[in-house]
Amino acid sequence: MRFLTGKCLSRRAVLRGAGVAVGLPLLQSMLPAGRAWAAGGVPQSRLGCIYIPHGAVMSRFTPSGDGEELTLSPTLASLEPHRARLNVVSDTTLPNAYGSDASAGANHIRSSSVWLTGAKPGSEPVPSMGISLDQVAAQHFGQETPLPSLELAMEEGATISWRAPTVPLPMQNNPQLVFTRLFGDGATNAERTARRALSQSLLDSVVAELGTLEADLPHDDRTRLDQYLTDVREVERRIELAASRVTDAAAAPAKPAGIPDDYEEHAGLLIDLVALAWAADLTRVTTFMVGRETNQRVFPRSGITEAWHNLSHHSEIPAKRDRVAQLNAYHTRTIMGRMLDKLAATPDGGGTLLDHSLVLYGSGMSNSNQHDHEPLPILVAGGASGKLRGGRHVRAGKGTPLSNLQVAVLDRLGVPAQSFGDSTGAVSI
Repeated sequence: MRFLTGKCLSRRAVLRGAGVAVGLPLLQSMLPAGRAWAAGGVPQSRLGCIYIPHGAVMSRFTPSGDGEELTLSPTLASLEPHRARLNVVSDTTLPNAYGSDASAGANHIRSSSVWLTGAKPGSEPVPSMGISLDQVAAQHFGQETPLPSLELAMEEGATISWRAPTVPLPMQNNPQLVFTRLFGDGATNAERTARRALSQSLLDSVVAELGTLEADLPHDDRTRLDQYLTDVREVERRIELAASRVTDAAAAPAKPAGIPDDYEEHAGLLIDLVALAWAADLTRVTTFMVGRETNQRVFPRSGITEAWHNLSHHSEIPAKRDRVAQLNAYHTRTIMGRMLDKLAATPDGGGTLLDHSLVLYGSGMSNSNQHDHEPLPILVAGGASGKLRGGRHVRAGKGTPLSNLQVAVLDRLGVPAQSFGDSTGAVSI
């Protein structure tokens, strides 16, 4: 009927059930009748910003070859499958992360706080920063989605996102609560417990509407929708499994942790939730903080058993520096690699989420043994809906403020910005 009447399915269409609103991925049926993806079906670009604390061993991070002669370094080798969508940006600096307080804690805090703002931190008692890159984007195109932005973290207690100079945004590390925020089901522990007791998935609540919708969709749209809903159900299953590990329901908090003990499982759930949110256009802007500065987490599956922050102060001892580089490679693989894999595997319009996204990945430090803020380890990945080429090692020029790159990022996202933070121009990407 759609093709005869010229009507199309709304991009904001959702499947509704009791307390549930499941957004839909972009379908051909959401385009005007007779129009193909290439004739106007390209989705809006998404922005992801991923922060890694404690810098990197730059000699193992920086690739050889400039421009399109890019050869990935040992730290970045796991990203080779996505080389065509990857840019390594060298030579940037974070000058406002240096300060009169040279203590270790202050240096680390400034590293993460300044990374997306480029602003010089204000004085106490009210910390003051500039608005962060993600929130500039959210103000421009985030208002078109149910959530202007989504802030995620592997740990509590820090943020890289600032809505205003004195308004830091809290970051959520609990996959259960993120899932609830995206799909609106089970706002209390009692509601979630009751649904689990009935072995009822969130999707079971919308099965009636789903059947009606699928009956009117062409084959390709049904296939794409089925894959998306399968992904939703699988993420829900993994979250519920983590939540079920709370053995004493009476002692459980109103909103149970539901956070996997395994680091990679936890990170994978958050990354998959980003992909679901982007696919359903629930938000187009996401920040992800992989860890707090100065945290002492250990990552046994990396092959390294030393605490992260302690190891980052390697005293230039070659064996210790090698172990830091090994940890850098582990995070590149488990965080950025997992993110790019997921985005590349998720259909979106006439391409994939990776084609229609821009992901900024890096740290506010280089050599954390010296608390250096230059040259920074920085990656820019994705296609930005045809506005970003990949497969390059971009030399920004020694001493270039990171904000210059962020001006270019905003430009590729279609956000007008003559300047940002402490920028002095724009990096050519």
